[in-house]
Amino acid sequence: MSNNSNNDTPASRSRKIKERACAEGFHLVGIVKADALELERERLQEWLERRLHGEMRWMEREPEKRTDPRLVLPSTRSVVAVALNYYTPHKHTDEPSTGKISRYAWGDNYHDVVGEKLKRLLAWIKEQWPETEGKVCVDIQPVMDKVWAERAGLGWIGKHSNLITRERGSWVFLGELILNLELEPDAGRVEDHCGTCTLCIEACPTKAIVEPYVVDSNRCISHATIELRAPEIPDDVSSNLKGWLYGCDICQDVCPWNRFEQQTDESRFEPRDNNVNANLSDILELTPETYAERFRRSAIKRAKLTGLQRNARTLVEHKA
Repeated sequence: MSNNSNNDTPASRSRKIKERACAEGFHLVGIVKADALELERERLQEWLERRLHGEMRWMEREPEKRTDPRLVLPSTRSVVAVALNYYTPHKHTDEPSTGKISRYAWGDNYHDVVGEKLKRLLAWIKEQWPETEGKVCVDIQPVMDKVWAERAGLGWIGKHSNLITRERGSWVFLGELILNLELEPDAGRVEDHCGTCTLCIEACPTKAIVEPYVVDSNRCISHATIELRAPEIPDDVSSNLKGWLYGCDICQDVCPWNRFEQQTDESRFEPRDNNVNANLSDILELTPETYAERFRRSAIKRAKLTGLQRNARTLVEHKA
């Protein structure tokens, strides 16, 4: 039923959408006007020109679309940014026969979990305002998730380039709805609270954080173990994997703001069996069939079987 009444103002729409987003399970939600991201476009272009994106070639395609949601949905007027906490209190081990998996991939694929919640939210919005046009964005669309979250006041982008929230630290997944509705934006950005802290820069074993807020993907363990398609991991990274089989959490593990971490209430982010640390022999013995079965609806499939087994072989070789 449409809410086209005298009380249907941008402010009331925003309030109702935020309430519904929380009802869908999102832990933080903010709203921002859908303007072009001019400053971020310049920064993105500089980062690409420095070739800091490694093998993430898709970042080169249509950078103007990444920085203007109206090129994704021409009628866009507002962006609803959401954050979903994924922290669970399990810990990695340094058992040499295993490889560590990044916390974000312990449970079900976040694209599915966040995407389902956003789709339900968009469906509800369309019920309330039938004139709604909207698009769900969860990481794979050409939209700058961290920038919109920062602009919507959910947190700030830290020196490790991850979004940090005051309420829950950096263990959050991000997503957006871009809508043609006129909504009341939130007050503005959160102040950068990194201050003089450089723990993430100092802790990175491959020195991938080449300057505050700038990551060189070519040196990054996460990039090497997830995105890199080469048959071998470069020596300067492979000799400093620190036991990581898939991804890396070091810069987040040392962040003081993650002392505010809270256990998620989303059960799908609880670790699957052997997904905190994976036995390297088990990984090396996987077949295409057993790989597909074990990692169904898991973000780990991003590395593909060849990449995951390359990572396992590299860890075994360096531990020998």
